[in-house]
Amino acid sequence: MTKERSVMVVTEDGDVTADMVITHLNRRGVPVVRFNPADIGASLTVTARFGSRPAPVSGQVRTSSRSADLEDVRAVYWRRPVWPAFEYLPDPDARFSAAQVRYGLGGVLYALHDCLWVNHPLMNAAADYKPAQLALAQRLGFIVPPTLVTNDPNEARVFISEHGNVIHKALRWTPYQRDGIGLTAWTEPVQDGELDDTVRVTPHLFQARVDKAADLRVLIVGQDVFAVRIDSGLLDWRKDYNALTYGVVDLPDSLAETLLSYLGHLGLVSGSFDLAVDHDGDVHWLELNPNGQWGWLEERTGLEMAASFANLLTQGEVDARAR
Repeated sequence: MTKERSVMVVTEDGDVTADMVITHLNRRGVPVVRFNPADIGASLTVTARFGSRPAPVSGQVRTSSRSADLEDVRAVYWRRPVWPAFEYLPDPDARFSAAQVRYGLGGVLYALHDCLWVNHPLMNAAADYKPAQLALAQRLGFIVPPTLVTNDPNEARVFISEHGNVIHKALRWTPYQRDGIGLTAWTEPVQDGELDDTVRVTPHLFQARVDKAADLRVLIVGQDVFAVRIDSGLLDWRKDYNALTYGVVDLPDSLAETLLSYLGHLGLVSGSFDLAVDHDGDVHWLELNPNGQWGWLEERTGLEMAASFANLLTQGEVDARAR
């Protein structure tokens, strides 16, 4: 009897979105091994061998309840993993140990090529640079709002003067606390009077504001396209989920194909796109989150997103990445 190949789900504890996908995999009878890199030690063990068997890499990843043979992994769902920080060790030892886990456990996992990655973390990381996203979007024909990335306050003032209604957004979300309180960098309007010489400390992203009628969040899973219109009247709809209303929409075939092509250029099989629809119905590029949240959209719309992920992971073929 042929051994059933496993799906690895790599994510943090308490990830209910991953739970939704795992539920569908369990219904299909697909073996699932779920783990978090932060659990390395007593509850997570990795053993890998190279150069001694026909397979390029062999061995196992074992948790306290499951195990997966590295040569029998059909797919890896890289969701929201947390790497260990080793806070109980002195700082030099903690940094050394953290690096060994990233390049040891991470390196072993990255060596798995005869399986489907959703998405490969190195591809996710490469896709997460907003300036590169903007350039690719323009090459593929999207309407890209005029955008400036600079750490020169004078250039920023000129840009605001030229475009009038301008917003500022973070180039990347990062955990941030002030006085022990977690803060989030929202997309906000910005005026030249708010700028000072501290702009020089780091690059900032300034963008002409789209006079939008609504937002679009588009999730792509393999070849499945799920598009949701979000109406709120907010510049950044993430600020108040209670103010949102949702509607399932069918994208024009040309737009759906361009979004699929966008992911193909980046070597991704899944991604969450944020787009803006203006009052004339034109669609404007905002950004891609290669590993965005989607669970709440399934709950609000009934779209079978988790089942789509399970289908893709069950298929588990490298060819599924081809566009």
